[in-house]
Amino acid sequence: MKTITTTVDLALFCNAAAAEAYVTVDTEFLRERTYYSKLCLIQLAMPGKDDSNAVLVDPLAGGISLEPLYELFRNTGVVKVFHAARQDLEIFYVDAQVFPEPLFDTQVAAMVCGFGEQVGYETLVRKICHSGVDKTSRFTDWSRRPLSDAQKKYALADVTHLRQIYEYLAEKLEENGRERWVAEELSTLTTPDTYITAPQDAWKRVKTRTNSPKFLGFVRELAAFREDYAQQRNVPRNRVFKDDALIELASLKPSDHEELGRARLLLREARRGDIAEGILKAIDRARGCKPEDLPKPDRSRDKLQVNPALADLLRVLLKAKTEQEGVAAKLIAPAADLDGIAAGLRDIPALRGWRREVFGNDALRLCEGKIALTARGSDVEVVEV
Repeated sequence: MKTITTTVDLALFCNAAAAEAYVTVDTEFLRERTYYSKLCLIQLAMPGKDDSNAVLVDPLAGGISLEPLYELFRNTGVVKVFHAARQDLEIFYVDAQVFPEPLFDTQVAAMVCGFGEQVGYETLVRKICHSGVDKTSRFTDWSRRPLSDAQKKYALADVTHLRQIYEYLAEKLEENGRERWVAEELSTLTTPDTYITAPQDAWKRVKTRTNSPKFLGFVRELAAFREDYAQQRNVPRNRVFKDDALIELASLKPSDHEELGRARLLLREARRGDIAEGILKAIDRARGCKPEDLPKPDRSRDKLQVNPALADLLRVLLKAKTEQEGVAAKLIAPAADLDGIAAGLRDIPALRGWRREVFGNDALRLCEGKIALTARGSDVEVVEV
């Protein structure tokens, strides 16, 4: 098990990988005590049947630069293979504003190939590689050095089995002509907005029981301060104050430190210093916000007239289509989208791209009364009206 600790050795490996059709990639990181993930280990493997073409890269080694890896990521002649890539891609984008291109995510490909929703790596190893994964090192502190042999073996298995999984799924996608489906899904993963939380938009992630614009104005300013504070100091947003404390502050609207001290859910550290000052300034900004500048919650679905019978028919149609195509139902349309279609909405993901081909076209025809559903044995079939 080779561990790379220098830029020179990383460049040698990446130069060799540049001549291959693909390279598998995984990371180990920590995020419990930081806003941004702390990268602790990178696993890489070129095509092969054993560990000889696989390495561990130690980003914590003094003086090492990841630029050779990023150059490989920019090399469009080599497919970069990940499993459940979102968090890995966020690390690389935050560090170097780079996305691997072209990208292949085996979790997405597996959903398209009928392995179910958000299928885990261990499941694919078991079903495709007919092997198992040692899970004993899963919840380990990857920032501690030296790494044990058990840790290294566990980490390396995340990219060695991935080679066989990729080759199997890539072949399946070519057979069923669904490469474009995967490409559509992966486009979101290589969009910078996926990984950027603008402080002024952070309020949209806070669940509230009221949609009053005035109340949401306080939520917005408090959430913006918390997000900015967490980003600037690289601490988890919940370490600043949690959502329940944010909601309490938006209700109390404290105007000074004495009133701030009455908040029951606020952590002791947040009752003084920079956090306390930031909270009071956020409250002041919210108080001074003009009515036309207050947040406007999306109420487009509040008054939808959902036809429940039609929504049920759409569910039956979706189940029939997913069983026929071998695709996870929620990958095509969650229940809320089916209700939206039944209520007349047409700007729905299920009515775009490959989803429209598989389900959306017939969903619209069902809504328009052009087709009906009938049972034939244990199957549901579409019939023209």
